Amino acid sequence: MRHARLILKPGHDRPVRRHHPWIFSGAVAELEGRIEDGEIVDVYSSEREWLARGYLNRRSQIIVRLLTWNPEEAIDESFWERRIDRALAARHLLGLDQITDAYRLVYAENDWIPGLIVDRYGDFLVIQSLTLGIERRKELLVRILAERCHPTGIYERSDLDVRAKEGLPPADGVRHGEMPPERIVIREHGHLFRVDIQHGQKTGFYLDQRENRRRVAPYLAGARVLNAFSYTGAFAVYALAAGAESVVNLDTSAEALAEAAINLQLNGFPASRFENIEGDAFRVLRQFRASGRRFQAVILDPPKFAFAQAHLERAARGYKDINLQALHLIEPGGILVTFSCSGLVSADLFQKIVFAAAEDAGREVQILERLGQAPDHPVRLSFPEGGYLKGLICRVW
Repeated sequence: MRHARLILKPGHDRPVRRHHPWIFSGAVAELEGRIEDGEIVDVYSSEREWLARGYLNRRSQIIVRLLTWNPEEAIDESFWERRIDRALAARHLLGLDQITDAYRLVYAENDWIPGLIVDRYGDFLVIQSLTLGIERRKELLVRILAERCHPTGIYERSDLDVRAKEGLPPADGVRHGEMPPERIVIREHGHLFRVDIQHGQKTGFYLDQRENRRRVAPYLAGARVLNAFSYTGAFAVYALAAGAESVVNLDTSAEALAEAAINLQLNGFPASRFENIEGDAFRVLRQFRASGRRFQAVILDPPKFAFAQAHLERAARGYKDINLQALHLIEPGGILVTFSCSGLVSADLFQKIVFAAAEDAGREVQILERLGQAPDHPVRLSFPEGGYLKGLICRVW
């Protein structure tokens, strides 16, 4: 099948040759042939050498998202079946069903399906269609997922801001089977959590932190823990299960804190073991410092601070400030667990930010472990942008 041809400017072919899946509009010299946005285009070097094939969207700064570097590979129904089958097989190899019934099945570019997120929650799947190319093929992809996974229902949560950059409005609702219940109870490493897949953060739960919750827990035994940006209390459940003396959950959302209380009680922890505080973490941590309240461990899992390169300096200040306030609250020998989920903040930069905070706080800090996203959120080597989550477990003196 003949496709329209996108010709790159001289010197802009190297990322494509190295299998990076994005082509930015500024790299394009010309577009030959008639084509609708969302359809397939062949990409050529400035010397007219065929390089790759992907789907086009002139309304997006990322004008092409590449799908194949094989000139013989057609982007047809069997292509999408093969890609989904490969992603599902990779998750099967992880043995996740022995650990949890909630995990990521398809991770967009990192599973060679740009723009598609698929998460499993028990008997339901949640999908996110983030690009026009996926939106055009959504019904096909839903059908393939239904045939392969046999879920009770497939629910769409395409409510992310990135859709606006693709010229798409938000979208949600049932795409196959039954409407999910108001709350789904999932299991993870022997713990239970209620998840709101219709309205919760991301697709309902922070699946990417699964292994970090497990790795952090042993450091919290016997500790008085502050769990800042706590959301629905997953780290708190792990902390108390590991023998933490008590946990304070801090979040701006009263609804999330109510869910945290339910999750803690669902796992057998009485209200006497935890405290929920509604408030802005930057302000509340300062209040704790002023009042002399101290903790033996602090967990910082803030939301994304940097959404674009222009936000990076401000994001760095935010990360430094919240870590600085936390370091003032930790007793000598205590634990700081700190994260950034901003993809634009590299692991190296994040470590430097935490060091600057420690320097200003007058504390000596040791890194005990470095953390990343769970293995069902793999990072494709040719797409380092997929590695957004980074964290540190530190000892503070």
